[in-house]
Amino acid sequence: MEEIIIGSHVSFKKDTQLLGSVEEALSYNANTFMFYTGAPQNTNRSEIDLDITKEANELMIKSGINKDNVIVHAPYIINLANDSKNYDFAINFLKQEIKRVELLGIKNLVLHPGSHVGLGEEVGLKNIIFALNQVLDNDTKVNICLETMAGKGSELGINFHQLKKIIDGVEINDKIKVCLDTCHISDAGYDLENFDKVLDEFDSIIGLDKLACLHINDSKNECGAHKDRHENIGIGKIGFDNLIKIIYHPKLKGLPKILETPYITLEDKKTYPPYKFEIEMIRKRKFNPDLIKDIVNFYK
Repeated sequence: MEEIIIGSHVSFKKDTQLLGSVEEALSYNANTFMFYTGAPQNTNRSEIDLDITKEANELMIKSGINKDNVIVHAPYIINLANDSKNYDFAINFLKQEIKRVELLGIKNLVLHPGSHVGLGEEVGLKNIIFALNQVLDNDTKVNICLETMAGKGSELGINFHQLKKIIDGVEINDKIKVCLDTCHISDAGYDLENFDKVLDEFDSIIGLDKLACLHINDSKNECGAHKDRHENIGIGKIGFDNLIKIIYHPKLKGLPKILETPYITLEDKKTYPPYKFEIEMIRKRKFNPDLIKDIVNFYK
């Protein structure tokens, strides 16, 4: 059976940094993972500890995790589409984040393109292009992976044509890739019942060579809802069978697939990760109708 590259979002804590991220991923039986280098809602960042990073690298080699498949996600607060407020700050913070990712030795950084917040699509896309041209140069060692978005509010990057326009506008666009999020493209109106057609459209507009990774999430909403509400695998409107076809699609072989599904809330009001159980279910290619119950019993 084909060994897929599957993992999830994991934490990156001040004291354990990348080593803690690797250990958490291994606890889910994952062979890749994604993390933020600090809280996604703010710019507080601790200094990268190179000794811890070295220890993490050694553990990845020992455990069979290929570092090239590991992903960093940029914080949500970076908005390159609106130049009315905090624009220079967003550009400079993204530059800093790229340096941190380079220090960690990770090659792919996922970025939400941004929201125009009333400026309109055309102006917003121009702002994103301008910002990326300020951020990237020939010495940049990191790929910026633009994430496909659901289309809530004034988000941009909600269809393949918008992403293509951004890519074409960036001068050093060999460093621009795409992260395809299943919940987001479904909410944006792409029918994942016909994923072959969606993938063909992506290939004809952007090119499959630009696809660097996937976020695998079910959706709480019907196709085209533009709401961006993730659901656990097989429990949402996309469905287990459709997600399995995407995960194991032959044209996506070798690409890292990352789960960002919701934590499960127990009676103690604390939340717990579902990833160990979802990864097991995905590897078996068989939906577990007792998924939530099994997670609750495990953490109880």
